[in-house]
Amino acid sequence: MTRLRFKQDRSLGERLIQEARQAREKAKQLPPGEESEILLKKAREAEITASIDQWLNSPGLKPPI
Repeated sequence: MTRLRFKQDRSLGERLIQEARQAREKAKQLPPGEESEILLKKAREAEITASIDQWLNSPGLKPPI
């Protein structure tokens, strides 16, 4: 069985930020409650992950010695 492979057209950070935006928009449309809280948590996690990805890919990051 062969694996399906494809090239990403956007960076991981861009995809995560888009995911966070979509989750926040969907949460705004819902009444306050558990489902909207889950979406807001997902948005925060995506933003944090995007921040970590940006930090790891920054040119100033030095490898451990």
